[in-house]
Amino acid sequence: MQGDVEPVECVFCHELSQDNDGAGLIVYRGKTAFVLLNRYPYTTGHLMVVPFSHSGSLDLLDVATRAEMIELTTHSVEVIKKVYHPDGFNIGANIGSAAGAGVTGHVHIHVVARWIGDTNFMATLAETRVLPEQLATTYERICSNWI
Repeated sequence: MQGDVEPVECVFCHELSQDNDGAGLIVYRGKTAFVLLNRYPYTTGHLMVVPFSHSGSLDLLDVATRAEMIELTTHSVEVIKKVYHPDGFNIGANIGSAAGAGVTGHVHIHVVARWIGDTNFMATLAETRVLPEQLATTYERICSNWI
């Protein structure tokens, strides 16, 4: 019917509903939140911590979910440190389109490893990122160290 708009499925809800965590790059499923690899990583090991609940903002989540998200964020940092030995991290959530959120309806926390000099001419001038390994390798390395 003309004028009808097909609803857009949330990428996080879609991955969560699947039964193949490897295909969805889901590293860990907790009680109220999960961790997955970003398909379009800023740097190697770029993880996202996502609540099961489809909510657009942290303040709309219950205390237990927010607490688990922080614990999973902390554990993500520990695992990435062990596997990749970065010089630092960017951790944050873009809430709302004005803040740069790519997925506006489902809040999530980015955990991005950083190295001195990781922003080079490719990212700055060519708007291209160069990653030293394929996502499947990153997924395997992160999962095998997620204890």
